[in-house]
Amino acid sequence: MRINEVEQKVGITKKNIRFYEKEGLLNPARSLENGYRDYSDEDVVTLKKIRLLRQLSVPLEEIRRVQSGTITMEGILRRHIIALEEQSGNLAKIQAVCERLVEEKAQYAQLDTDMWLAELEKLEKEGMHFMDVKKLDKRQKKQGSIIAALVFCALMLAVDGLFIWAFLTEPEGAPPLLLMAVFLAIPAVFAVGALLALWQRMKEIEGGEEDAAAKY
Repeated sequence: MRINEVEQKVGITKKNIRFYEKEGLLNPARSLENGYRDYSDEDVVTLKKIRLLRQLSVPLEEIRRVQSGTITMEGILRRHIIALEEQSGNLAKIQAVCERLVEEKAQYAQLDTDMWLAELEKLEKEGMHFMDVKKLDKRQKKQGSIIAALVFCALMLAVDGLFIWAFLTEPEGAPPLLLMAVFLAIPAVFAVGALLALWQRMKEIEGGEEDAAAKY
């Protein structure tokens, strides 16, 4: 089936369907006739599973791990419950501060910011912090992309270093300087390409999914 039909069946926008494909959570077949994506009933089931877990705020990395079999469904849910309990405790503390502000009839013009900021700082020292699933997803994906790009660039630099070492070790058997320059330029071009791809990937990660849960 085509992506428009999948969009209607699952209730996920085409943008998010393609996003999950880029993330490797979905791998539809390609039509031999025209190269278009040809989604199967299994792809629809997979997207429904993704939608369910994302609406429960399960991070993408956890979904990827359960798909690969490196962790069980029970495992990711137990971990997620712990994270939600922590988040719930943080929200309860914030709610308590907001209620105090209401009870004291705090006004914006006369707000004692130093006192309330000190109160929030005290709560943070007691262990309060926030968990933003989308930011967590982005941070993990950025770290993975940066590491991959750096490893590739390091490999290309190592290739250049090997060429230079060989040239310095046996200069009489080395190719002409022009050809040597070409050999050195090829890994450098690949390294620059990897950095450009990394920059593009950072932009894609910042775009990510649409924010509205109803559009997952």
